Amino acid sequence: MNHPPPSWDLYRSFLAVLREGSLSAAARSLGLTQPTLARHVAALEEAVGGSLFLRSPRGLDPTDAALALKPQAEALDAVAAGLWRTASGWGAEIGGTVRITASEVVGGRILPAILAGLRTRHPALEVELVLSNGVDDLLQRDADVAVRMVEPVQQALVVRRIGVIALGMHAHRDYLDRHGVPQSLEDLGRHSLIGFDRETPDIRAMMRRAPAIALPRFALRSDSHLAQLAAIEAGFGIGICQVPLARRNPALRRVLADAFDMPMGVWVAMHGDLRSTPRCRAIFDGLAAGLAEYVDPARPRAESRQAP
Repeated sequence: MNHPPPSWDLYRSFLAVLREGSLSAAARSLGLTQPTLARHVAALEEAVGGSLFLRSPRGLDPTDAALALKPQAEALDAVAAGLWRTASGWGAEIGGTVRITASEVVGGRILPAILAGLRTRHPALEVELVLSNGVDDLLQRDADVAVRMVEPVQQALVVRRIGVIALGMHAHRDYLDRHGVPQSLEDLGRHSLIGFDRETPDIRAMMRRAPAIALPRFALRSDSHLAQLAAIEAGFGIGICQVPLARRNPALRRVLADAFDMPMGVWVAMHGDLRSTPRCRAIFDGLAAGLAEYVDPARPRAESRQAP
């Protein structure tokens, strides 16, 4: 006798337990009662024909069967979230959830003010903001709208080129008062430098364009760009920062502007299927306008490219 497949509710409860490590915490995260969640897990275990969790002093440990189900359950969760974001965005009112991905610095220090203005204009909008220096796959709907520092090449995307953000070396004025202002790249060897911990493809590409930044030893190493920025602002030493962002802080000073000037492009992109979705269109256009003003306050314009 063929049994119908388990409902999505069972997988959702299973995934919550997997993430939280206990029935009580998982129940709170889903807004369910603990007995209900326990019944869901028991029903899924009956359907798959084996235990999914084992009790331990730490809580509930996943079995091999649970770990095998985890990737598919996470994919199902992502699809369900994307389905709801799409379904909730239709109607006369611009509202619903939009998932945005951006780099740490752009997402943490630049987008919040832009999104605040969008929320004021469209109070029914809800935003999921994912900070990542990686490149989420818009074609797989990992996000609805992305702010990218490398040009997207997939033809199924709607892409708008915003412009170029200059990167420069900066330090807090208090640090420069204590240690002096470097007059050449060679002087950096006498300073506390802030830089990366691990070499990524992006870092290696940057070093090929500016070999001098790879020569000194960093006094503070972090792969988090937000941590690097915080260290610059705290007066730890000299690091690389977006020039328009540094201009917002009167205490930051740019150094070696003639010797180190690195342009970085910025684009906004979304899946072509979302161009007629009101909430995604509002976010896309709003981010493009806000970022254009950030890049060049005197000329807040952007160039558009839309895939067929």
